[in-house]
Amino acid sequence: MEFPFELPFLFDAASETCPAGRISAERIDGCVKAGAGAVCAPTFEASRAFLPDAAENEIDERNTRLVQSVRDAAGNVPVGGVLGPTGFLVPPLGESDFEDIYAAYREQVSALDEVGADFLLLNRQTSLADMRAALLAARSTNLPVFACLALDENGMTKAGTQFLPALITLQAMGADAVGICGVPDEKMLSEIHGAVPHASVPLIVIADSKPGQTPEEYAETVQPLLDAGVRIVGCGQNTTAEHLKQLKDNMKKYGSPEIPEEPDCYAAAIEREAFFLGDDIIFSKPIRCSSSLSDDLIDLDDEQVSAALVDITSIDDAALLGQSSSMTKLSAAVRADSPTVLEAALRYFQGRLIIDSGSPIEREVLEPLAAKYGAIIY
Repeated sequence: MEFPFELPFLFDAASETCPAGRISAERIDGCVKAGAGAVCAPTFEASRAFLPDAAENEIDERNTRLVQSVRDAAGNVPVGGVLGPTGFLVPPLGESDFEDIYAAYREQVSALDEVGADFLLLNRQTSLADMRAALLAARSTNLPVFACLALDENGMTKAGTQFLPALITLQAMGADAVGICGVPDEKMLSEIHGAVPHASVPLIVIADSKPGQTPEEYAETVQPLLDAGVRIVGCGQNTTAEHLKQLKDNMKKYGSPEIPEEPDCYAAAIEREAFFLGDDIIFSKPIRCSSSLSDDLIDLDDEQVSAALVDITSIDDAALLGQSSSMTKLSAAVRADSPTVLEAALRYFQGRLIIDSGSPIEREVLEPLAAKYGAIIY
């Protein structure tokens, strides 16, 4: 993709920590003078998920005001909008509807696009459902989308999403960069090292500083991530313009984002696991979508197959497949007779599905659906 700013670049994501509706023009000015390549408006909580009782136009007005205020302070530096997690969990983790998550992001994305945001940052994200919904909501715009997960000490988000499966899924859906946010440490570095061979998009880090950490110490903690191949870095929480300047000085010797010539990303995924596929995918016998689907997926124990093929015939089947996705021990494939039912399955499945090319749906219909949801046709 063509980034809306020069690479390597930094953006100040820490402005999102300001109380909702408040802009620190002095801070933004200092970061711009220190060399920030872009600045994020503090729109983290300016969404329907955080403001469920907001009036019809309030979401639009709040995002507009925040972006315009940051742009006034930042001058010609590109300004992005930040989309935070909704806190909604879809089955089996919760009872929220995926369409409600999509609607919350669609409203905010529309407002940010209308006010002229230059990019979208999905920051401090905790679930694959949120990030997929936000990406789908952004499809009506031409805005670059960067997605960052907040991982815990076990290498997963609070909702159980792991980084590599999220990377496999989101880059297939069209995310322009995928990465991690938090204080740089050995766990973050290990996740980045593990992801580099499989990344078909640039990797991004929103690097927080430990309280009291000097700019020099901060830049030193980011250095191993740069050495590993990260080229998109945002200064996150507890950072100042001095931290940003030191980091930018250290980044001068690095070039553009490094992407493997042939990344190993031919894989299906669920939130907790990526399933790397060989040249020949062997489907199981079709599994009927029923109330016992979770048990059927758990019980599928055939060393001769590499994908669990689920036959769906209705929207209810599609929803049931989405609820049962975490139970599969193999990559999941789907067969459907109806484009509407197939799209529902692709929409509700939180991961990357395989579509059985033997489904009686025309290729010219299958291919756009696969592209929209990042699915594999086989």
